[in-house]
Amino acid sequence: MPLFRRRSGGEGAQDRAGRRGLGFGFGRRAAEAPAAGTGAAPRLDPTFGDETVRQVLGQAGAGDWAALRPALAAAADGADGAELTWLAGAIADVPGVEQWTARALADAPGDALPLLLSGARHVTWAWEARTGARAKHVTEDQWKLFHERLEVAEEQLLEAAEREPGWLAPWYFLQISARGASLGPEVATARFEAAVRRTPGHPGSHRQRLQQLCAKWGGSHDEMHEFARSAMLAAPEGSPLGELVVLAHLERWLDLPDGEDHAYLSSPTVLAELQEAAFRSVLHPDFVPARGWQASFNAFAMAFSLADQRKTARLLFDALDGFVTESPWHYLSGDPVKVFRAHRDRCAAY
Repeated sequence: MPLFRRRSGGEGAQDRAGRRGLGFGFGRRAAEAPAAGTGAAPRLDPTFGDETVRQVLGQAGAGDWAALRPALAAAADGADGAELTWLAGAIADVPGVEQWTARALADAPGDALPLLLSGARHVTWAWEARTGARAKHVTEDQWKLFHERLEVAEEQLLEAAEREPGWLAPWYFLQISARGASLGPEVATARFEAAVRRTPGHPGSHRQRLQQLCAKWGGSHDEMHEFARSAMLAAPEGSPLGELVVLAHLERWLDLPDGEDHAYLSSPTVLAELQEAAFRSVLHPDFVPARGWQASFNAFAMAFSLADQRKTARLLFDALDGFVTESPWHYLSGDPVKVFRAHRDRCAAY
């Protein structure tokens, strides 16, 4: 059974998924001291130890657009758009970005890069206004601010997409703004398709599509599982898209009452699907770690630990070497770093 109680599902889970499941960042809290014999100290670090990204986030925090722009321009020239999307998502988590991007746009209204960053920041900023409270506890003013910021995000991201039709990044963030603004399944589908036309197999876009198909966002468990499995099987072995299968099972687990949740994850059918997904993706010899690979490993590690598959979970914990991503550990009560550590330590003897 879980070492920490599962957070309740329902409306509260939807609120948390909206606030935390954006894929924009992995937390900012410092590491604690390591437990003896269990590897590196667990830590939430949005840079994953990458000094270049650390520099980019420092420049964003300081509002130094002149220093920051060259790195983003180089990323925009990349082959598939994933690097610009990742960096824009990380920058969107930085408080105050909405202020200096407004100045950058005023100085250079034809520049699509500050337009993209402003739009991405307004998506995250909207969820900050809405907070993680249950819908009935969100005030009228909070709802108003939420929708006002999403409207700005929509306008700016659509304009960025028009100016730079080859960019993935606007379509990635437009999937999230559409979900928050409840623009409906047709718009959501069109935006996902626009994203994967530009970058087929992009993990972040597929994660957003999976969220859109969750029951808590108006989809269904069947739609969610079908999408996850189809995407995994359509991708080459070694693709990170096997993660979608485990994310779908964790979403289903979250929706079940205590007792039934553990029985579900540890059932032979679900275990077989988790094993298949792991060995087609993160544990496959052809898997190549790309930016943010730790998110996939955290999801698999949590699922296998919860399902009492500690030997497999340990493989994943060992590979992570203490790198914690807030999602999906935030689905369990308590600080994600502490929850990660408890599960890692429990699996360490296997």
